[in-house]
Amino acid sequence: MMIFKESLWLGSAWSVLKYKKVIGVPFGKEAAMKRSPVVQTQEEWEEEMAQKILRYTHDELFLSFRFLGIALSALEPREDKRIITLATDGSVLYFSKEQLIRVFKKNAAYLNRLYLHTILHCMFSHLWIGGKRERFLWGIACDIAVEYTIDHIDQKCTKRIIGWIRQRTYEALENNGTGISAAYIYRFLLEKEPEELQELHQEFFADDHVFWPKEEQKNIQAESARKNWDKIARQTQMEQQRRGRESDEGEELIAFQMKARKARRTYRDFLRKFAVLHEEMHCDLDEFDLNFYTYGLQFYRNMPLVEPLESREIKKIRDFVVVVDTSYSTSGELVQGFLQETFEILSQEDNFFHQCRLHILQCDEEVKSDVVITRKEEIEALFSDFTIQGGGGTDFRPAFTYVEELLSDGELENLCGLLYFTDGKGIYPEKKPDFQTAFLFMEDYEEEKVPVWAIRMRLEREEFEGSLHDKKGGRES
Repeated sequence: MMIFKESLWLGSAWSVLKYKKVIGVPFGKEAAMKRSPVVQTQEEWEEEMAQKILRYTHDELFLSFRFLGIALSALEPREDKRIITLATDGSVLYFSKEQLIRVFKKNAAYLNRLYLHTILHCMFSHLWIGGKRERFLWGIACDIAVEYTIDHIDQKCTKRIIGWIRQRTYEALENNGTGISAAYIYRFLLEKEPEELQELHQEFFADDHVFWPKEEQKNIQAESARKNWDKIARQTQMEQQRRGRESDEGEELIAFQMKARKARRTYRDFLRKFAVLHEEMHCDLDEFDLNFYTYGLQFYRNMPLVEPLESREIKKIRDFVVVVDTSYSTSGELVQGFLQETFEILSQEDNFFHQCRLHILQCDEEVKSDVVITRKEEIEALFSDFTIQGGGGTDFRPAFTYVEELLSDGELENLCGLLYFTDGKGIYPEKKPDFQTAFLFMEDYEEEKVPVWAIRMRLEREEFEGSLHDKKGGRES
C-alpha cells in the first residue's frame, strides 16, 4: 500500500488528491480516458475516488498511530447508499461516496477523526457489550467515550477545537475519578433530561450505529466479528507494551478503554466459564454421514448403513450453587434482578441439564435459606413467592462451610462452581475450596482483599436492574 507524505500537501487535501504523484494516476474523467480506452461513468469515478480517499485516510492515521496498524486495516470498505456517514457491523466499513468526496474536499482532517472513531468503537467492543441497555443512550455514551479518547490524543491529524459543551461534559465526567468508560457515561446519561440528551447526541455524533448487532439478533457472524476484535485488541495491547515509555496520554486512554472492555464481559458469557463437559443422550449430527445413511435406506429399505450417534460431549452446567449476599448493604431489587438473569440463562435448553441440582442460598452473617431447584417449573414457582431474608452484616465463610457439608453428605455429586453475588464488604475465607468460585460485584471493590484463588467480575447494574431504564422519560429497557 502506498504511504502518503505530509510534504505532498499543496494548500489543501483536495489538491493532494488531484496531485499525480500522490494518486499515482491522472485525476478526473478526462484523465481516465487517456490511461484507458474504457470511459468511466460518474458513478464509477466517484467509487474510485471514495476508495482512494479511504486509503489516504488510513495512511494518514497509520503514520501517527503505528500501534493501531492491524486495527486500521481490519474492516472491509463497502458502499451503502442508505447512510450519510461511516458505519460498521464489526466486519465491514460502510461508507457514502458522496459524503466522503464532499467532506474530503472541505475538511479532510475530519475524516481522520471519523475513521478512527469507528475503529475505536470496535476496539472497545462497544458493538457487543451494550446488553439490555437502551440503544439510543448507549450509542451516545459510546460516542462520548470515543471522542473523549480522541480529544486527549496529541496528534495533529486528529486535533480539533474543544467547544464549551465538550469541556463541560468532560469536566462533569472527570469528577468520577475512576476513569471514563461507556458504562459509566451511560449511568451519567440516565440522569439527563431529553433536551440535554439531544444536545449531547448532536455534539458527539460521528458514525452511524445502525449496523450494530442487536442483543436479540446476535448471530454467528456477529460473534465471529467480536472474537476477531478481541484478538486485535490483545495484539494492540502487546504492541503498546512493547513500545513501553513511548506511549503518550492518548495511548494510555486507549489502553484503559480496552481494559474496561475486557472487564465488561456480559454475565451470560461469564457464566459459560463454569460449563463442564458431559455426555448427554442426543443425536450428534456432526458425526453422522447422511450420504451412507440415505444410501442404506434406498437399497435396503429400512436398514440404514450407519446409525447416528446417540450421544455427544457438550458444555453444560451440571450442579451449581448461587449465593446471594442479603446483608443490609445489598439492594433487594438488584438481588432479584441478578437471580432472574441467572435463571433465564440456566433455564435455556443448551445450558441446563434435565437432571440438575441448583442451590440458591441467601446469606448475610449466616446461611438464611437454601432452595433446591431441579426443574424449570420450580424456578417459576420460586419467583412467584420470593422474599429476601437477612439484613445483618456480611461474612462469606458460612456459605462455603455449608457447601462443603453438602459435598461431604453427597448432596452435590458434580459441583462445577459457586457464584457469590455481593457488594464485596465482608469477611472472605482464607482457605481455597475444592470447587471453582467466583465473586460477582455490583460496584467497585477492594481488589486486594479478594482471595487470589477466586475469580472476580465487576457487573453492570443495567444488566439486572431493568427499572433504571424507565426512571427518566419512560424509556424502555
